[in-house]
Amino acid sequence: MGTMRALLHDPDAPGGLRLGDAPDPEPGPGQALVAVDAVSLNLGELAYLADRHAPGAVPGWDAAGTVLAAAADGSGPPPGARVATFGWSGGWATRRAADTGQLAVVPVAVDAWEAAAVPVAGVTALRSLRALGPVIGRRVLITGASGGVGRFAVQLAARAGAHVVAAARDPEGLAGLGAAEVVRDLSEVREPVAGVLDHVGGDVLAQAYALLSPGGVAQSVGMASQAPTTIDFEAARVRAGGSRIEAFGVGADGDFGPDVATLLGLLADGALDPQVGWRGGWERVEEAAAALLGRRIRGKAVLEVTG
Repeated sequence: MGTMRALLHDPDAPGGLRLGDAPDPEPGPGQALVAVDAVSLNLGELAYLADRHAPGAVPGWDAAGTVLAAAADGSGPPPGARVATFGWSGGWATRRAADTGQLAVVPVAVDAWEAAAVPVAGVTALRSLRALGPVIGRRVLITGASGGVGRFAVQLAARAGAHVVAAARDPEGLAGLGAAEVVRDLSEVREPVAGVLDHVGGDVLAQAYALLSPGGVAQSVGMASQAPTTIDFEAARVRAGGSRIEAFGVGADGDFGPDVATLLGLLADGALDPQVGWRGGWERVEEAAAALLGRRIRGKAVLEVTG
């Protein structure tokens, strides 16, 4: 077995990551071997890196590149196809073994660095929005709207016909993505909402839940605050009976591939923007990770992979 360059989990390195060598992946029957051109970083994988990966392991959820070898079982695209891939590990390397159900062909009009921004953040936004049910003509509150998932959610909710209320500490650009109202603090929201997509957790989720109208639903999508939430449900019963909070899980609906393809199609049509707020070579991973964890990036952070 040969070796490849990869970002490895190193507890002693700044941000817990360093460039090094790792064994080449060995694709299973339903996996394509992909030469990776670009990867993206997600707040969730950086914040919990040490909890999910042993030292020396190759992390990485999102990666885009070109198929080197098609899956042995005949599934998926042929060699030469440009693809965006998802997996719970192994993406931050020059080569990836990708499940064919977890990838999608990238349209010609979409660059690899744009495609790499899509899988986890885009599918999370798409599926959490679906979990709210029909939103056309309804007020939908999106917290943490300046992050990678939040910016996709604002765009998709607006396209679905929602009256989007976007809440973020850094609200720049959110109105241009389709938000009808933009606030820095939930105390500025004056009318109830029918649905909430919360990416912050802690006190923000409690405040957002208190804004629901009767029968409304809040999807607890993320926990950027890394703080627990305390809810006064007796007050909620009096104020908005039938309202509820659901713990959203992006993996509940099966393979990512079809949803990634849908999102890439919207990018190709100019109907969705990947909102890449940081882009650079993967040797700058320490810089990118620090900026993302410090909430200094609007949208996604993308690293371009070199051999």
